[in-house]
Amino acid sequence: MASKKPAYGEAVEELERIITEIEEESVDVDALTEKVKRATFLIGYCKDRLKDTEVEVQKALSGLEEEVREDDREEEDVEPF
Repeated sequence: MASKKPAYGEAVEELERIITEIEEESVDVDALTEKVKRATFLIGYCKDRLKDTEVEVQKALSGLEEEVREDDREEEDVEPF
């Protein structure tokens, strides 16, 4: 059964917990490998989410800039009073 992907904030919180456990040396050596694997997955997941968000923001801003240019062109076509 595939596990549900966490929300970005949940992933960051889990990653912070794992880091704290490792720094405090409270992770059993037998569990350390799994914790490091999970942390690696979470880091990759967060990086991907950030990249995807950046692309979406750039698309939105590009669309907004195009609308502004169209509005400016329309205003140039209007004769003054």
